[in-house]
Amino acid sequence: MTQLSGLSARARQIFRLIVENYLETGDPVGSKALVNGLGESLSSASIRSTMAELENLGLLYAPHVSAGRLPTEQGLRLFVDGLLQIGELSADERADLAPALGAGQELGDVVTQAVESLTGLSQCASLVVVPNQAEAIKHIEFVPVSRQQLLVVLVDGSDRVENRLVNWPEGITHANLVAAGNYLNARLKGRSLDDLRASTEQEIKRAEAELDALSARVIEAGLAEWGGGGINAFGRNDAILDKTLIVRGQANLLNNLAANEDLERIRILFDDLERKKDIIGLLSNAEEGSGVRIFIGSENKLFSLSGSSLIVSGYRDKERRVVGVLGVIAPTRSNYARLIPLVDHTARLVSRALGVVEKD
Repeated sequence: MTQLSGLSARARQIFRLIVENYLETGDPVGSKALVNGLGESLSSASIRSTMAELENLGLLYAPHVSAGRLPTEQGLRLFVDGLLQIGELSADERADLAPALGAGQELGDVVTQAVESLTGLSQCASLVVVPNQAEAIKHIEFVPVSRQQLLVVLVDGSDRVENRLVNWPEGITHANLVAAGNYLNARLKGRSLDDLRASTEQEIKRAEAELDALSARVIEAGLAEWGGGGINAFGRNDAILDKTLIVRGQANLLNNLAANEDLERIRILFDDLERKKDIIGLLSNAEEGSGVRIFIGSENKLFSLSGSSLIVSGYRDKERRVVGVLGVIAPTRSNYARLIPLVDHTARLVSRALGVVEKD
């Protein structure tokens, strides 16, 4: 797929103007109309050449011969992902979206109120999904998409595929990603991400307890001592991984087989703990993922024939687990800059009503 980085500054500017005009008016844009909008001394011929380049890349198309250009679905996707400037909701809009919460109110009532408000403000059809339980995952994969971001590919028990875009944690290498994927896939066995994270955290606690006991033994024997360490890859100041075991009197270890075995076991546990804590970080990122997801036209099979887009976001319970999804079904030519914050804010309101305390 074409990336913005592969386009020249002129091509990006022409492409942006064409898409913005389409979203506003629905009309094709010709080279003459772009001359004034560009505000620079570019001839119609130069603009037509750039438009032809964008068409060859699959970003634009002409609805008929000698017409101006319109964005393709691929072009809309590129624009939404890289050029769209998200708008801000007004105070009145935020107030209108907020559900009137009462004591002991059920989840269904909270979601119904929020979605009804979303329908009114967006002037689109709204949808909501309230799953009965966390979906079991049978495969997970971490795919680098840039130096800063990873695509987490999740396949559930019904063979449905979900992609979540997450930040690439500092210090995690390609080899770490492969190892994490192998580790998790070997242990999924129909469990949800939340279950898998909980079991991995239990393994970490057991390993830390064993490491504490072994370390105390070699330190009491006068063969090693704790030294300062550094923060791990996820910025956590871990009690154990933030230390360094300094071995002393190494010549004496040659005569102490048990001490050698303890130190080797400590080394293995350190490696294992670091790996598991990296995996916990990746799992946490996968569970959070990006807030609002947008499916344009045929990207969503359910509404592909109607030429609609689906803009959705998950809402969470007080344990920060995704327990449902809400959003709007909108025409492909929509004001995405307005719809995205509407959906995002509605999902945040429902999460807050369910006990989620938002991070600063």
